[in-house]
Amino acid sequence: MTQVSKYPIHKDVEKRMAEILENTIASLSNSEDIKDFLDDFLSPVEKIMLAKRLSIAVLLAKGYQYPAIRQILRVTPSTIAGVSINLRYAGKGYKKMVKKILADDKNREFWQKIEDILSYIPSSKGSDWRYHRGEYEKNKRKNKKAF
Repeated sequence: MTQVSKYPIHKDVEKRMAEILENTIASLSNSEDIKDFLDDFLSPVEKIMLAKRLSIAVLLAKGYQYPAIRQILRVTPSTIAGVSINLRYAGKGYKKMVKKILADDKNREFWQKIEDILSYIPSSKGSDWRYHRGEYEKNKRKNKKAF
């Protein structure tokens, strides 16, 4: 869980700091600059946490259920629920990024690999993997016809 100092700062200072952060991120012009900034600015755990949240949003947009997302990304239901709530009710940023990710051909290949992995996870007693595998196969056949 992230920690914030128990000593609050003035709202104007907080707002200005957020603006500086946003402007700094907006000024990064290429992948190398972005990678360097994120490597210096975020810890490895923070980067993974953010990447998982974005991945959860993509998987939810693709129609995956909580058990499948939990299994593949190793996250808790509360993490998935938090992303789901943001995506549904407040997530302009999530929605924009998910749309871009799903439209990008390079990313499409990655998500296809994830779906292939999910489809080959064996069913176990009390699991709904058999159902998810069947749904994946139906969607895969349907999507092939669409293209």
